[in-house]
Amino acid sequence: MASGQGPHLELRCFVFPAPTRQVQALCPSSIFLPRTLDPARSPSMAWGLPSAASLARLCKKLNRLKPLEDTMMETSLRRCLSTLDLALLGIGGMVGSGLYVLTGTVAKEMAGPAVIISFAVAAVASLLAALCYAEFGARVPRTGSAYMFTYVSMGELWAFLIGWNVLLEYMIGGAAVARAWSGYLDSIFSHHIRNFTETHVGVWQVPFLARYPDFLAAGILLIAAAFVSCGARVSSWLNHIFSALSLGVIIFIVILGFVLAQPKNWSTQEGGFAPFGFSGILAGTATCFYAFVGFDVIAASSEEARNPKRAVPMAIAISLSLVAGAYILVSMVLTLMMPWHSLDPESALADAFYRRGYGWAGFVVAVGSICAMNTVLLSNLFSLPRIVYAMAADGLFFQVFAHVHPKTQVPVVAIVVFGSLMAVLALILDLEALVQFLSIGTLLAYTFVAASIIILRFQTVPAPSSPPALSSPGPPSKQYESFSDRLQLVGATQPEAPKPGQLKLAWRPYLPFLSTHCGSGASVIWALGGLMVSAIGFSCVLIFGDAPLHLPQWCSTFLLVLFSLAFLFSLLLLGAHQQQPSQDTFQIPWVPLIPALSILLNICLMMKLSYMTWLRFAIWLLAGLGVYFGYGIRHSKENVKDAQGSGSTRYVVFPSGSLEETVETVQPPGQASSGPPPSADSPSPGSSG
Repeated sequence: MASGQGPHLELRCFVFPAPTRQVQALCPSSIFLPRTLDPARSPSMAWGLPSAASLARLCKKLNRLKPLEDTMMETSLRRCLSTLDLALLGIGGMVGSGLYVLTGTVAKEMAGPAVIISFAVAAVASLLAALCYAEFGARVPRTGSAYMFTYVSMGELWAFLIGWNVLLEYMIGGAAVARAWSGYLDSIFSHHIRNFTETHVGVWQVPFLARYPDFLAAGILLIAAAFVSCGARVSSWLNHIFSALSLGVIIFIVILGFVLAQPKNWSTQEGGFAPFGFSGILAGTATCFYAFVGFDVIAASSEEARNPKRAVPMAIAISLSLVAGAYILVSMVLTLMMPWHSLDPESALADAFYRRGYGWAGFVVAVGSICAMNTVLLSNLFSLPRIVYAMAADGLFFQVFAHVHPKTQVPVVAIVVFGSLMAVLALILDLEALVQFLSIGTLLAYTFVAASIIILRFQTVPAPSSPPALSSPGPPSKQYESFSDRLQLVGATQPEAPKPGQLKLAWRPYLPFLSTHCGSGASVIWALGGLMVSAIGFSCVLIFGDAPLHLPQWCSTFLLVLFSLAFLFSLLLLGAHQQQPSQDTFQIPWVPLIPALSILLNICLMMKLSYMTWLRFAIWLLAGLGVYFGYGIRHSKENVKDAQGSGSTRYVVFPSGSLEETVETVQPPGQASSGPPPSADSPSPGSSG
């Protein structure tokens, strides 16, 4: 040190893997560079604001994908379900909810006899979504349904929110059907159960709550949860029995209903065919989506199918077509037997037969409807624990729900907890509020699954890593040495074939900016975002242009044309990109057209729901975000894998001469040390300079 100069401190920098406890035990905390002294720290960090690198790491965590495994058929669950089993499971999940809950409510309060059109439009929209579920269920035969489909294509945060909403969907579905089950049983006993409860317990006058606590609905849910906890075999046999009885009752309703039909009930004297107009039909369609939740049950059970590549698409097609036809026929005979304005929303079919003088027929319908609702309860309680199990197994939900009972091989903790939550909802909430709440969760799941199909089709599939080729006996490869050989190679040179997510060769001359400035898949994401935004704008103008916004006619027309052109441009832009090659599983035809139409229709139906439904949905989403950022993001298995990998580089600064300049190589957890620790005088790769 020269005289007259201040003390000189030499800094030496070493490169470490992700910090572990071994590093902290080896080096005192004082040798780590404090954040306040980090020379690379931005000025915003000095004020406690996150840096750009921190935000980038957070965004990377939120959008990390679950990798598709090579052996998708390997599972700890038992693959024992056939195509018939899955089809009956889907029929059982849909029949009770549509026929015995919504037909009377939608006909009397929303659409009148035009409930037929509402069910038909809902069936078409559900078919678009069902095709997306069928492709995913065949290609990704894992439990989790929409949650799993979103996780492998869109990212972790979106997958958690979809899974969180699917949990609500199943809970609300089970609670709504339990209340309808209670209402039908009460109608058999001339409403003595309701009168007894109102007399001895009281009547509630609170918005969105039931008029009285429905102890019968809560009790049947607890009993159904007890049966489901006995194992999948018990649940399957019960579902088969109740489904057969329900199908027999449907045939009986259609035959006797047409015998008692009176066409004058659709005349103008009774209000006409569509007394609430187009708006009522659309509102009824949004509510009728509740009737088609059953095919989601099939996708959730794909991990237990024997041959999911064939069984899942076939079961979805069979169940959806049969149930859609049954909905249309039953709603037709219901509105032909009785005027739509005189229907009883709580038990429309049984009450219609009673009032036409066929008391015995009403009794048969009531008993059959109870059997059908039992299948819905069983299917909800059968699927809900598997969704919870999938999220808990991935680390995004509490690990206690990933526990499987060793004897019954079912997630008994999830069954008990969420079965009890279903019972509480059925005890206190109103049926109409439950149905509307269910519709928004279902429509959002359909939208994300359709978007996931588009992303999955245009994703670049990484080639499996293979060992370097070894020399093997055989004829040597031809060496091109002569001038004619080289000339032949130059002439044979062809443009490189586009990879999935890249522009097709025919479109590159017309869209040069995309091929030069956008990476592989980036333009697909932008096009999908434009498609979603244009669909939202089109739906808002279509739904809110007249009543709430009071837009002039020319303005509404201009905005509709503008958003339509933007939607079509985004659709054409997606079609200009290369898709993945054909798979050996079921694939939707006309991609991206069918998923795009599903997205547009689902968004339109969501916009028809009430603002209170959106408010309650937002509260539920905020609760889900609290669970994710408080637990899921830290315990995610993908996060654990990142932590166990090489991780990000950390720099440890040593003052020269103040410490022993020896560094021990710290291996990430799960990796063994492969040699003695290097000394500070022998720099490791990457630490030079």
